[in-house]
Amino acid sequence: MKNGSSVQVRLPSELGFEKVAMSTAASMAALMGFSEDRIEDLKTAVGEACINAIEHGNHLNSSLGVGVVLSTSADGLEVKVIDDGAGVSVAPHVPDIDRKVHGEEDLRGMGMFLIQRLVDEAEWYKGPPGKSFVRLLIRLDKENE
Repeated sequence: MKNGSSVQVRLPSELGFEKVAMSTAASMAALMGFSEDRIEDLKTAVGEACINAIEHGNHLNSSLGVGVVLSTSADGLEVKVIDDGAGVSVAPHVPDIDRKVHGEEDLRGMGMFLIQRLVDEAEWYKGPPGKSFVRLLIRLDKENE
């Protein structure tokens, strides 16, 4: 795959369509030579980011879309998931697994935490509607560590 290649996908704000973005990311990562384990990490992170955009960014409004831009570089794959909402203004929450298991904390709310753990870089950008996004980067060289 040529360095600097880019693919754009536009998804409706309907749960289930995150799988299209996950498959696209997995295909690009495979073409770049990522291992199956790293591809699975990427798929999970992209899926979580899309679900967050659909649920929290666009509030399940089917008239709004989610943009996914995947860009290759010499050292990795960058994924931007863009929603039409106003973005998030909170830092990713670190869940307390024991509290979740014992029903003392909502079982949901682990998406941002998971995303940060599965990719090499994750940054959330807040902007006007249509300009808020999460930027994910997964590096090829991480596999040799």
